[in-house]
Amino acid sequence: MLSSSYRVLVQAGIVLILLGLWEAAVFSGLADTRTLPPPSEIAIHIVALLGDQDVLYNLWITSAQVGLAFLIVAPVGVAIGLLLGEHEYIGRAFRPFFYFLAGVPKSVFLPVFILTFGIGFTQKVAFGIFQAIFVLVISAIAAVGSVSPTLIKVARSYGANRWQLYSQIFLPAMMPVVIEGMRLGMIFNITGVVFAEMYVARAGIGHMIATWGMSFQMPQLFAGIFLTAFLSIAVNEVLRWYERRVDKWRK
Repeated sequence: MLSSSYRVLVQAGIVLILLGLWEAAVFSGLADTRTLPPPSEIAIHIVALLGDQDVLYNLWITSAQVGLAFLIVAPVGVAIGLLLGEHEYIGRAFRPFFYFLAGVPKSVFLPVFILTFGIGFTQKVAFGIFQAIFVLVISAIAAVGSVSPTLIKVARSYGANRWQLYSQIFLPAMMPVVIEGMRLGMIFNITGVVFAEMYVARAGIGHMIATWGMSFQMPQLFAGIFLTAFLSIAVNEVLRWYERRVDKWRK
């Protein structure tokens, strides 16, 4: 198997090759700079955006919405998944509901959220929660199934109460799968918040990206897209690192 450092170098090399081909296509005339600016120009605008106080403020608004949505949906999703996974009768009644809605495009529900919560901060947080909760619940249900029945029987035979079962048996054993679900849920959370900002908003990086697109400011548009992608990748990699640590601890 490839080492992690070697794998990162290979991935970085692939990205550099693709950027180089993109740059060459633009300067050779194969692509129109008015619709597809070269990466070198986009990099300059990324640096400029990072020094723009208005952009930083809108990034902060998006980050706050994503962070609050995650702080709410993570414990709620895990709790619901634990309930549906442990109690067979309740699970049979409500699991199909989550499985069904998990496969439905959440964007079709955005007008409902706008009509219910308006176009402010609350609506973005609520839509981020809605985007993420299904993957969290489903991953928590799968995590409950990964807990060894022997551990549960031994704990009960020693008189463990419900709280001790959850805190000392279920949650530690479930943690690697739950962290993976949180990582995937965070991706859906970010997607939901940014999409809601692009649809209708007064602030946020998604709102700025939509504005740049409508005004045909292509270098700023691509710079905003790359900046959002970098931040999303950073969050995903932090959670992936923690997921590996938890998995090693479990083993």
